[in-house]
Amino acid sequence: MVEILSNITILAAIYLVLNIVAFGAYGFDKAKASMDKWRTPEKTLLILAFFGPFGAYAGMLVFRHKTQKKPFTWAVPLFILIHIIAFIGIIFILN
Repeated sequence: MVEILSNITILAAIYLVLNIVAFGAYGFDKAKASMDKWRTPEKTLLILAFFGPFGAYAGMLVFRHKTQKKPFTWAVPLFILIHIIAFIGIIFILN
């Protein structure tokens, strides 16, 4: 049981880092957009959103970035839904 808890802790830490990275990427891209400099490709931002959807969504709201772009308005919420369903599935598996 202790091993399972330590594995869950490690996975939670990795998940937190992924969401922080996604949040930061959205902020970084917004800053670059404001300075009219090289931008992060939208595909990269969407991939980051797939792995860290909560951070990506927070980045969209906080930085007001990509909130009008169609792929982002439907994909990021969809990724959040997928992650919530996966979390529920994992909880059922562990119990």
